[in-house]
Amino acid sequence: MTTREETRDLETIPVGSLGIIPLRGCESLAEKINSYLVKWRTQRESEHKTSLAFAGYQRDSYILKSSVPRFDSGEGKGVIMESVRGTDLYLLVDVTNHSQTYSLCGYENHMSPDDHYQDLKRIISAVGGKARRITVFMPFLYESRQHKRTSRESLDCAIALQELVSMGVDNIITFDAHDPRVQNSIPLHGFETVQPAYQFIKNLLKNVPDLQIDSDHMMVISPDEGGMTRAIYIANVLGLDMGMFYKRRDYTRIVNGRNPIVAHEFLGTSVKGKDMIVIDDMISSGESVLEVAAVLKKRGARKIFICTTFGLFTNGLEKFDDAYQNGFIDRVLTTNLIYQTPELLEREWYINCDMSKYIAYLIDTLNHDTSISDLLDPSDKIQNAIAKYKKKQQEKASE
Repeated sequence: MTTREETRDLETIPVGSLGIIPLRGCESLAEKINSYLVKWRTQRESEHKTSLAFAGYQRDSYILKSSVPRFDSGEGKGVIMESVRGTDLYLLVDVTNHSQTYSLCGYENHMSPDDHYQDLKRIISAVGGKARRITVFMPFLYESRQHKRTSRESLDCAIALQELVSMGVDNIITFDAHDPRVQNSIPLHGFETVQPAYQFIKNLLKNVPDLQIDSDHMMVISPDEGGMTRAIYIANVLGLDMGMFYKRRDYTRIVNGRNPIVAHEFLGTSVKGKDMIVIDDMISSGESVLEVAAVLKKRGARKIFICTTFGLFTNGLEKFDDAYQNGFIDRVLTTNLIYQTPELLEREWYINCDMSKYIAYLIDTLNHDTSISDLLDPSDKIQNAIAKYKKKQQEKASE
């Protein structure tokens, strides 16, 4: 059987020697990505392998050694231990990884998104403009929840993007940006927001054996009006109906900087007896998505699968444990693009969607300066996965 990596047309000359620098907390994801790249490039046959343009194309590892040591005061510096001159450099950063710590005046301080972002700038500064090209993979876009101004507020995400490109970053690749329009702040530079739709569908089909994927038995739900686009895409690709909730807020009060949600109002056709795919960009505390699941259950929904790119679980996992025990949710799918606690990975209701192979495809293709448009639209792959799933169901039924 011919694999996808063997059939990709990557005969173009690489932009430069490939180099990957994972920031703190991204090491395990980078190792998985690196193993795919090493394997593919060892197997890939090319008549140009011996040419100067392909120098260093096949290596044991593409990860470059770096560190961000800190002084006792909490100040730090970026250090790169290998040459990056002429390198096509890919930096990986997880700004939400709170498990990373450093010493601050004798106290153990957990790294905030600001700390991770500052470390990213330190490494870019250490490169010193010597790299051929710099691409930043920032799955959870820094300050993406502060993407628009409604009063006298800071525009943190836009300022951060402008800051990165001013430091010499050529491309920024993120996943499921809270609002993709934030790229308007850097209109002359590369910005891609990638959807993990295929990985959600693939892992759902892999872990749930009795799904009936048609509009009579399944429905796609957007838990708020902001997530309509991703829900419409999934519904169209799967040939399903779509419903949505809108948040009714109390605009007379402010709690934790926001107007509190009074209720989730549903718009859509009947959900009775149907499986629900609730699709969103992130689970923060999880209260909203669990309230949505409870409302759907009251309306007679069958199984409820929650698919979100980022599982932050800022208030812990107990509420999800209770919802699972009470039958309000069946499975929760999130990616490994951000830090996952060991407790989360052990949960019976949790399905981990590994994105390392997909990122390896993106890096491999970009290094050859080849179009990634086929990777950004996975509709064909989703259709193939569903066809295989239905075929297996038919074979089991005929046995």
